[in-house]
Amino acid sequence: MENLLQATKSHVDKMIMKLGKTNSKAASEMRQKIRSNMQKDHPDFDSEKRKVICKTLRFVAHYYGASLMFTSKSEALLLKIHGVINQLAFGIDKSKSICVDQNKPLFITAGLDSLSQIGSPPVPDNDNGKLHAHSPMELWKKVYERVFPPKSINMLKDIKDPARDPQYAESEVDEMRIQKDQNY
Repeated sequence: MENLLQATKSHVDKMIMKLGKTNSKAASEMRQKIRSNMQKDHPDFDSEKRKVICKTLRFVAHYYGASLMFTSKSEALLLKIHGVINQLAFGIDKSKSICVDQNKPLFITAGLDSLSQIGSPPVPDNDNGKLHAHSPMELWKKVYERVFPPKSINMLKDIKDPARDPQYAESEVDEMRIQKDQNY
């Protein structure tokens, strides 16, 4: 599904770009229509998956004593990030600003979060009592992987080696590569 969606998105983007060369107004309207189909406050964006991602990232950041900051092109968020960089580079007072609302960009400087604020891992109801872990980090990882299963290693092996792709063939380079591979 991911491959098909990516291919479809790529094709749509190419078509809109092609249309933009001949009729920029129509391309602009089409992009706007695509964006307006899904409002920012659409209920699907406030999902259990977002909750798992945010809580897991908060836990990992807190566990390692790190800051967690989501950002975007928002001027306010960029100013906050600028302040943190100034604090780190020049020792300026640490920001006490914090946002832990998962429906907004998270902004938590190191030391301002706590395990009681983060809460326990959001274990799916049907998994209660089934997850066994030797450490809190392992438990969070297992919960995260229940919601977002890791890609299998076999899928990663299917990725073609561009050095062997005929599209990029160069006889001199390929001959040297064969010689080098034979020496090892």
